Amino acid sequence: MTLPGLPGPASIRTLALVGAAASGKTTLLEALLHKAGAIGAPGSVERGNTVCDFDPLERKMQHSLASAVVHFDHLDTRIHAIDTPGAPDFLGQSLTALEAVETAAVVLSASTGIEPLSARMMDWAAGRGLCRLIVVNKIDAERVDLPALLEQLREAFGKECLPLNLPADGGTRVVDCFFNPSGEADFSSVEQAHRALVEQVVEVDAGFVERYLNDGDVDPRELHAPLEQALREGHLIPVCFVSARNGAGIAELLDVIVRLLPNPAEGNPPQFLQGEGPEAQPLKAEPDPAKHVLAHVFKITVDPYVGKMGVMRIHQGTVTRDSLLYVGDGRKPFKVGHLFLLQGKEHVEVPRAGPGDLCAVAKVDEIHFDAVLHDAAEDEHIHLKPLDFPTPVHGLAIEPRRRGDEQRLWDILQKLVDEDPCLRVQHVAVTNETVVYGLGELHLRTLLERLTEVYKCEVNARPPRIAYQETITAPAEGHHRHKKQTGGAGQFGEVFLRVEPLPRSSGAASGFEFVDQVKGGAIPSQFIPAVEKGVRQVLDSGVIAGYPVKDVRVVVYDGKHHSVDSKEIAFVTAGRKAFIDAVQKARPIVLEPIVDIEITAPESSVGDVTGDLSSKRGQVSGTRALGQNTMTVLAQVPLSELNGYQSRLNAMTGGQGQYSITLSHYDPVPPGVQQQLVSQYRVKDEE
Repeated sequence: MTLPGLPGPASIRTLALVGAAASGKTTLLEALLHKAGAIGAPGSVERGNTVCDFDPLERKMQHSLASAVVHFDHLDTRIHAIDTPGAPDFLGQSLTALEAVETAAVVLSASTGIEPLSARMMDWAAGRGLCRLIVVNKIDAERVDLPALLEQLREAFGKECLPLNLPADGGTRVVDCFFNPSGEADFSSVEQAHRALVEQVVEVDAGFVERYLNDGDVDPRELHAPLEQALREGHLIPVCFVSARNGAGIAELLDVIVRLLPNPAEGNPPQFLQGEGPEAQPLKAEPDPAKHVLAHVFKITVDPYVGKMGVMRIHQGTVTRDSLLYVGDGRKPFKVGHLFLLQGKEHVEVPRAGPGDLCAVAKVDEIHFDAVLHDAAEDEHIHLKPLDFPTPVHGLAIEPRRRGDEQRLWDILQKLVDEDPCLRVQHVAVTNETVVYGLGELHLRTLLERLTEVYKCEVNARPPRIAYQETITAPAEGHHRHKKQTGGAGQFGEVFLRVEPLPRSSGAASGFEFVDQVKGGAIPSQFIPAVEKGVRQVLDSGVIAGYPVKDVRVVVYDGKHHSVDSKEIAFVTAGRKAFIDAVQKARPIVLEPIVDIEITAPESSVGDVTGDLSSKRGQVSGTRALGQNTMTVLAQVPLSELNGYQSRLNAMTGGQGQYSITLSHYDPVPPGVQQQLVSQYRVKDEE
């Protein structure tokens, strides 16, 4: 069903352009916008006048730092597209874009081929059930080997990677291979490519297989349904060749998007769940504009002047101006004052939006990333299957230069964290530090620039702080009696407890259990939460080196109270000090983050790179050839050994090396390192 004045789901396409930095995603989107008539002339990243890189920092750095949403029309179809950053440090922005689309268009540079981030985006898109399209850009660059690259794609991602078109006339145009049974191309054969595509598509439908075997060919215009099934199931991963610079393949790519890619009713439905934890049940959103609203907030922007804006994908129902929508489990709805389609930084106000549309609402304080918006009070506890974001492990301690700006700095940091799911801010009580954690040096450097240039907040930053943890390796018992007499009513509380190590948890998981085994009312039940509160204070602040305590079970089994002097604060203090006493006896150790690192480097530099990793306590697990005399080195290395690593890598590779990291696990630090961390903490504590 289609409501009047609203394009139906069949007339909508959504795609996210993802892939490594410098593959030309932003330039490609400029070319598509221009060809579709949405802009008068394509902008340039170098000149700083593209639709998507509108942020002053993006123009200054000449690469994308955040995802940007645009829309344009072609062949009576509305196309929503998301341009995403290619630097690994801004991976959170790319992953959230996958939540809003049917198709992930993985853009590769013909010059550099398959880069680590491109391969990871292919895997993530497959994991979310998205249709995948590979766009090979820059086909007119010098010394590119497109036949070899196509073969590498098939080796890396399977024989399902088949060209929808092939370059012709030296990369100045492309020739369609799906609808055309023959033609001339720069390499391979259009006829062979056509036959391979048809055979791959008909394989998913037994009726078409029989027709193909009997007749020798099938009209591609009849293959729409099996084509969409092949895309949904990953049985076909189309490859398109383009040059955003000279325009080759741009018009053909627009046609591919409209004629071949799935609409919201044809793609795999989003993975909604209703309920919490193991009891949560799958819920299917139907792209019907007449049903009640289900929309997912996949992006938050906080503008110093406009305020908070939530960018959402509508999966079901219709949102209009004046709609009343609930945010998640919120009991009070908000009224949609203005509804926008986004065109980079421009906000195009619309009266309504329906399934498949990417739109935005502004000035709603309750809205947050990953929220599900709905218009029925009974639709609470609905959420999308959570994304597996990389854990931020690069830390930076920052403080305002001007005294009295502490609260303002904290408020600004909360806004920046709202915008980026891979940023985390924490106040470390024991050192009275504000620490921001991100995915890498560039991530944190960009945050500092945004603080000073956008929010005019001058700060001092100290070197990256490693997210160490503390844990115990043996059971032990602890005890503390808190007794204080101050003239009037005193304070009294006594706690006996045991600590036991738990299996090692991963990432930022706390791995903590609190067990109450007190018998006979030795500690009255109303004071047990106070004991746990005291224990949790230590979990955050640490015992031996000032880092969070993980993977420990605390069993409170005895204590004493006083009918007059026992108060909550007494048992908070007794619980905290009894826990410290127990941990100190339980052979505590400091754990350090170990990261998986992927390094792309020239083949001639691989020996230097692997040797350097080995000297930094790293373990190399393998190498992989990427073509173009480039290799990827895979290894695990302690994060503490990577401080300033990009500078070292530049020196070893002549500036041609890149790396990305993701948290793998935590391991005990060497004894010498633990001794140093503990002694530093004692000096701070004494000060």
